[in-house]
Amino acid sequence: MDEQLPPMAGQRLARGVARLLRSLDHAVLAEFVPARGLRVDLISLGPKGEIWIVECKSSRADFASDHKWQGYLEWSDRYFWAVDGDFPQELLPEETGLILADPFGAEIQRMAPLTPLAGARRSRLIRDFGRAAALRLHGMIDPASLADGAI
Repeated sequence: MDEQLPPMAGQRLARGVARLLRSLDHAVLAEFVPARGLRVDLISLGPKGEIWIVECKSSRADFASDHKWQGYLEWSDRYFWAVDGDFPQELLPEETGLILADPFGAEIQRMAPLTPLAGARRSRLIRDFGRAAALRLHGMIDPASLADGAI
């Protein structure tokens, strides 16, 4: 059986990272909006309620054009970059996590430091995560329901 890979390099990285996160018992959402003006590549909810954000970078230019990443730090307990083996890793801040990925899997190279979220923010994120997941699932069952653009 041939697997259909996502068309864009960042999406292919996200696919492999999502597989890693699922193996760690995290629930994963792609293209999640934690706050107006922000959209993270991947957000995951761990079994103890921990929230990780992963930004997938497919090239030096992709990384250099990302001016919002520091705004994501306040929306997660751990923040990671996901890159492939050819990415110049020296560009990535050492105070963040690092995941090496390809379309088929990923491996944590450097664990992101733990910066626990405040309780109110965690509660809001978990609620928003659940709503987004439920709306996306419903959209798969009833595509016409996506017309309102709620997710």
